[in-house]
Amino acid sequence: MPSTRIETRRGWLEGRQAELLEAVQRALVAGIRIPEHDRCIRLHELPAEAMMVPSDRGPSYIVIEISMFRGRSIEAKRRLYAEMVRELAAFDIPARDVKVLIHESERHDWSVGGVALSDVELGFVVEV
Repeated sequence: MPSTRIETRRGWLEGRQAELLEAVQRALVAGIRIPEHDRCIRLHELPAEAMMVPSDRGPSYIVIEISMFRGRSIEAKRRLYAEMVRELAAFDIPARDVKVLIHESERHDWSVGGVALSDVELGFVVEV
């Protein structure tokens, strides 16, 4: 049940926003083994002047921040990082231009519908 935020500079996607969202979803499913129907991804395209990036990065530089429950193994995270780079290669994004940040918290720190997610059966295993 991760919550994912994508930030990149406006203009280079040229109408492929939905494809990018699907690519990130596939990487999440393959990487950390979430169910396909578990979707919460937001894309923020910023004006070039609103995003400062390293000088050796290209116009498609992308930052993907994933907030998720604590419990995934380092192997699952490595798998996720590799899947992100693999999926985003279809958009001609070089691996060096893909930055992934993971923020982990406990299930009791999340709520949907006013209920702590520590009190809900998720239907999938977090500890992968």
